[in-house]
Amino acid sequence: EVGLGGRLDAVNIFEPAVSVVVSVDLDHQAYLGDTRELVGFEKAGIFRAGKVAICADPNPPQSLLEHAAQLGAELKLVGRDFGITRMDNQWSFHMGDVHKHALPIPALRGEYQMVNAAAALAALEAVKALLPVGIGAIKRGLLEVDWPGRFQVLPGRPLTILDVGHNPHAARALADSLKRMAFASQRIAVFSMLADKDMAAVVGLLKDEFDVWLVGGLDMPRGSSADDIASELEALGIRGVSRYETVPLAWDAALSQAGENDRIVVFGSFHTVAEVMEHRLHRAS
Repeated sequence: EVGLGGRLDAVNIFEPAVSVVVSVDLDHQAYLGDTRELVGFEKAGIFRAGKVAICADPNPPQSLLEHAAQLGAELKLVGRDFGITRMDNQWSFHMGDVHKHALPIPALRGEYQMVNAAAALAALEAVKALLPVGIGAIKRGLLEVDWPGRFQVLPGRPLTILDVGHNPHAARALADSLKRMAFASQRIAVFSMLADKDMAAVVGLLKDEFDVWLVGGLDMPRGSSADDIASELEALGIRGVSRYETVPLAWDAALSQAGENDRIVVFGSFHTVAEVMEHRLHRAS
């Protein structure tokens, strides 16, 4: 797991047996650049000469392709070197002469998780001499994987989803997942975001998925106040934004006004989701 792009990240103190870039989109722009080509070059900084490098982005930047070629990395691309075939309740993976059939749908929600799973299987193929993993363990992993905060659906009504998405790529995935869900009478957003993120791009991709926006401030060095967030949303054409000093207060307000046929989505930052998770724990204890 690389926190800041790749080339500049502390992960580079390690020599990997295989490297994986799942997607390339704009994030940490102050450090990585403001185009996909610049970000792609930074992410390719985790590749190594003579080692397998996997990219699961269906449209990889030219900079990533060129850096892999200059390094002499063994680049494997989704759609070219490996891929998936989707069926009703299962799927298959292929990579060269390797085929794995009758795989269970990943327990993680979201259509994009299928490609993520394929990238993981491609990585396992690359290191199978060092780390052999049987098909039984692969199927068990797909069924049992748990990732709190990644399109996490909470039990009970109203339907509530926690999603840590905070960049355009994650926003597109969230929007796609919400479009596939059943009708909700009222679609409520509990939203907050750090000041150095591309809020306009994220909100622009998701604003049609919500009827009501409740925003809360994040009290931290990179945090935004509720007033600043609401002003940005209103500049994007969203009207009637409700403002709360903190994310937990916005969450409580959402619960108080939501009916059982409504849907609440908490998103915008790891911090946003973490504050709601902590608040729920305190209320339950």
